[in-house]
Amino acid sequence: MPRKRKTNSKQQLLSVIMPIYNESANITPLYRAVSSQLKDLDYDYELLFVDDGSDDGSLDRLARISKRDTKVRVLEFARNFGKESAVTAGLHAAAGDAVILMDADLQHPPDRVKQFVSKWENGSDVVVGLRRYSRVFGMFSDTDITPHATDFRLLDRSVVDTYNELSEHSRITRGLIDWLGYRRSYIKFEAPPRLHGEASYSFGKLFKLAVDTFTAHSLVPLKLAGYLGLVILLVSGPLGLFMAYDKYVSSMGSFNFTGTAMLAVIILFLVGIILASLGLISLYVARIHEEVMGRPLYVVRREIKEKKPDTKGGK
Repeated sequence: MPRKRKTNSKQQLLSVIMPIYNESANITPLYRAVSSQLKDLDYDYELLFVDDGSDDGSLDRLARISKRDTKVRVLEFARNFGKESAVTAGLHAAAGDAVILMDADLQHPPDRVKQFVSKWENGSDVVVGLRRYSRVFGMFSDTDITPHATDFRLLDRSVVDTYNELSEHSRITRGLIDWLGYRRSYIKFEAPPRLHGEASYSFGKLFKLAVDTFTAHSLVPLKLAGYLGLVILLVSGPLGLFMAYDKYVSSMGSFNFTGTAMLAVIILFLVGIILASLGLISLYVARIHEEVMGRPLYVVRREIKEKKPDTKGGK
């Protein structure tokens, strides 16, 4: 049975991290919606906005809100570093016993925050918001990625502390959290239409995100040349032997293979050897890749330890 957390004290803190990039029109309704949900909970809380180099007045709005509300913290980036960097900065700065990640466009509905906290209270270390859209990355990933999972999630303090020890620069937050494991639960939600503005992720950024995801969590692209080389060898090797047998050994010689055809098969065979060798090299490169990322060898969720019996006269 999951161990319930003690939640009957205002001493515990919830942190909500919201990366901001040109979300000026959404900031005020976002702040009001999230604050109203947190005020109903028996926790202290902080709202941590990370401004990722906005140029539309978002930072000015955040500064005005922080002057009125001491629970609001604002981190300002020197330039636009991207959402993943903003989320990472928020996780480094958050002080909460539990940390909630959510987007600023209100497509992660704030009214689900109480459900996230309830799941956490009942022992979940990670609570993931599931949204209806398709993903194919999980088919090729070495990490167990949950389909339809979003960045809308709650993390226990222990998860945040472990995440903050990871050292790689090109990171996909949700993929790294899934890699860490921990006890998790899920909440399904329907994403409402974006309240104001347009999504800041262009096709180019989405493509880069996809490439970074594949290279960070899957070695399949690195091994693909080797797999292709093996297929070519399996086809060209027997075919070449059959052609040589038909031309030089068999008295029938019924196929009449030309010299050009045989040369083509020999070249194909050599290409297969090259690609297979490249695949072998990729296995060594993969090991270097894993070592350079510097992830911990294992993650300990908690230690269960029996108390020693009292030997000083206690019963």
